[in-house]
Amino acid sequence: MGYREVYEGWKADPEGFWMEAAQAIDWVEAPKQALFDRGDHMYEWFAEAKVNTCWNAVDRHVEQGRGEQTAIIYDSPITHTKREISYVELRNRVANLAGALRAKGVEKGDRVIIYMPMIPEALEAMLACARLGAIHSVVFGGFASNELAVRIDDAKPKAIIAASCGMEPGRVVHYKPLLDGAIEMAEHKPDFCVIFQREQEVAELKEGRDVNWHGFQFGVKPAECVPVEGNHPAYILYTSGTTGQPKGVVRPTAGHLVALNWTMKNIYNVDPGEVFWAASDVGWVVGHSYICYGPLIAGNTTIVFEGKPVGTPDAGTFWRVIEEHDVKSFFTAPTAFRAVKREDPKGEFVKKYDLSGLRAIYLAGERADPDTIEWTQKMTGKPVYDHWWQTETGYTIAGNPVGIEPLPVKLGSPTVAMPGYDVQILDEGGNQMAPGELGAIAVKLPLPPGTLPTLWNAEDRFKKSYLTTFPGYYETGDAGMIDEDGYLYIMARTDDVINVAGHRLSTGGMEEVLASHPDVAECAVIGISDELKGQLPVGFLCLSSGVDRPHDEIAKECVKLVRDRIGPVAAFKLAVVVDRLPKTRSGKILRGTMVSIADGKEFKMPATIDDPAILDEIRDALQTIGYPKG
Repeated sequence: MGYREVYEGWKADPEGFWMEAAQAIDWVEAPKQALFDRGDHMYEWFAEAKVNTCWNAVDRHVEQGRGEQTAIIYDSPITHTKREISYVELRNRVANLAGALRAKGVEKGDRVIIYMPMIPEALEAMLACARLGAIHSVVFGGFASNELAVRIDDAKPKAIIAASCGMEPGRVVHYKPLLDGAIEMAEHKPDFCVIFQREQEVAELKEGRDVNWHGFQFGVKPAECVPVEGNHPAYILYTSGTTGQPKGVVRPTAGHLVALNWTMKNIYNVDPGEVFWAASDVGWVVGHSYICYGPLIAGNTTIVFEGKPVGTPDAGTFWRVIEEHDVKSFFTAPTAFRAVKREDPKGEFVKKYDLSGLRAIYLAGERADPDTIEWTQKMTGKPVYDHWWQTETGYTIAGNPVGIEPLPVKLGSPTVAMPGYDVQILDEGGNQMAPGELGAIAVKLPLPPGTLPTLWNAEDRFKKSYLTTFPGYYETGDAGMIDEDGYLYIMARTDDVINVAGHRLSTGGMEEVLASHPDVAECAVIGISDELKGQLPVGFLCLSSGVDRPHDEIAKECVKLVRDRIGPVAAFKLAVVVDRLPKTRSGKILRGTMVSIADGKEFKMPATIDDPAILDEIRDALQTIGYPKG
């Protein structure tokens, strides 16, 4: 069957489709019913089944005779460390850690915050929680104390598992003082903290509260897998909300298992035993779905990479990892390839490595501009697939179902909706729009298994954030269009569609044009307030390394390019060269913050910002073109 037949088959019988997919999971009590309608547009999947995530991700592979297969490859160019952990070794380590947590009182339903860098122990901590039916909440290692405190007060963890430090190129990030500061600030206090001491920094333990990772596991009885209900939360993952208050996305256990297992073959086209690599971090949803759970549930080998696309040691590090570990399917964010392209525009490093084992590259996390895709295709000779999803969904909304049938790639489109998602483009009144028209992207309810059923302790906020704007639909917060062939185009966050003299324009469309300029490595376009036209676009340009032409000249060429390709309607007259763009640690550009600076408005420092000093550079650049006014 091709994609169309599979998608139409899902549409004709959604519950039958997912019940069939559920057969690939080991159940303690198999589901008798797929979908549960809880009323008021709230749904749950496989709610009454019984299952354990850790069993499906680890133990069953050992039971099936594949215990000697490598489960995790740890590759850390920052610490010059490499090691492999087999499925049987992983099972023993996780069972021991879970036993130690249980001996200190952690049980099913308790919350545990995990605050760790990209080391195998982070995955072991997640899996140990899953083994006990405890609900983990991973907070990005090195997150500021006040932000960690907010999450401690919301999740109310019985325990926190942390590492002594994280490693960045050229510096050690001291986790323990940040953790101590957060616990001091938080009203809720954990019963105990488990500290994994890294050799790069041994932290001081607080007596009576902190225990050593190795010491507290000594002599404990390993824990077995605890069965949980299908609707039991597997984890809470905080995503930054528009109000500045983080939103705790809840991931339900059974739907998560069924959906992620389905994606590994159907989307990423990998078979059990093959190596899958997602170059992300366990602090983000990609790290949950495709470093930890997805590959392990499907019996793949997953890579835990502690490094950067450039500088650890050079722009060839991705290609080295792919060759050395025989990666079949590689997933990263477009920003990573923009960094590689900026350092190595001619692809000299790519030529040094044998990528013949690699079948495809997948991009997600932000819009993949055509220029980055074309560069990556040209340099690697591999198919490059953009796909689109969100923290809330946990896996692909729209993508290229390569394991079913590779569809033709259209640059700028993450391809088509996956089974489970009825994606529609709506106007402000909630009416469906014609093909090619820009509108709000919404998904007809119910959402498929594994997507968020609610927010942690915030059902009203869940409904207000996602369900009230378009009754009967999930509001994605993204804007875009669907073409005549059913291909979806994500043009911007809804907030990034700007209104210039009554014309609704996508900043993403302008960025696409700017990125095509030969000297531009990366760019961002924002809309700033204008008395006459409502909003005006401004382009920020980062240049490729080695470009030494006058910046004014490049900016003028870029303005002309947009006017030639989009037309005078864009009113694009302002472009400025900057060294770098303000981003979150996952590589998303903080356009909203840039708009606030340009408009002279107060703003809250984004919790996830990679380097706050960049905002001063943006402020200086804006002043050169006369903003904020007055």
